[in-house]
Amino acid sequence: MGLLTAIVLGSAAGGAFPQWNCRCAVCELAWRGDRRVQSRTQASIAVSSGDGRWTLLNASPDLGQQIRATPQLHPQDGLRGSPIDAVVLTGGEIDQITGLLSLRESTPFTLYATPSSHAAVAANAMFSAMSAMTRRAINPGERFMLAGNIEASTFMVPGKLPLYLEGDAPEIGAETAANVGIELVHESKRLIFVPGAAAVSPAMRERFAKADAILFDGTLFTDDEMQKSHTGVKTGRRMGHMPIDGEGGALEALDGFTARRIFVHINNTNPILIDGSSERAKVEVAGWQVAHDGMEIVL
Repeated sequence: MGLLTAIVLGSAAGGAFPQWNCRCAVCELAWRGDRRVQSRTQASIAVSSGDGRWTLLNASPDLGQQIRATPQLHPQDGLRGSPIDAVVLTGGEIDQITGLLSLRESTPFTLYATPSSHAAVAANAMFSAMSAMTRRAINPGERFMLAGNIEASTFMVPGKLPLYLEGDAPEIGAETAANVGIELVHESKRLIFVPGAAAVSPAMRERFAKADAILFDGTLFTDDEMQKSHTGVKTGRRMGHMPIDGEGGALEALDGFTARRIFVHINNTNPILIDGSSERAKVEVAGWQVAHDGMEIVL
């Protein structure tokens, strides 16, 4: 069997980049065609071990566009069919599940998710049209096999319920099955995908120490970024996303790991999207990469 390969289908947070209704300082560069920035779709990853079958990690609202931009995901043989064998969800947020509707044209695939995320999908009647989708519930810590002999498991990550379920007084930073990371193992190579994290727990650090590649929550550079840019009233931590910089941020929490470390799920306000910015330089000096659509990670 071949190498474990991941393709970043989309690297942006919800709303993509530039966000359709935003002229913040970073989006302004994109609308003007500044070459220091490049457009990004909403976060989703495709993984394979080389046998022609692919698993998606989350299904973003931009999935149709992402499939068309990725030759490996084009239909290969026969009148109808797809190399997409399965989808694994990290949660039930809108930007994690909406793309499932792009897979509704009767080609079979399996949806792996925790029971709470399956419940979020099942609660919306639109997903009842997914007649060819087989739903398989997996609990955090449970191991299951994906196409190409890839061993997968999910693990709880500090976070919160999806926005449309959180209510007036959401619990932030709780470790529940509503927000998980995904670990993939193939022939001793280990890749971890965590697009949303309010914090890094000791158990996560132990897991990360064994990884060859970590794709991690890069939503905001600073906790008050949206407040300072006047694009929102919530802090990053209130939204369930720890910042990249500052005390307790990702740069500090994930310092010292030998794995290839890549920021993904990047908000449109985040200055690491700008080539040559001081913020981009800071993460690169710390050994991090900034994901972009089409990026390939081969282990």
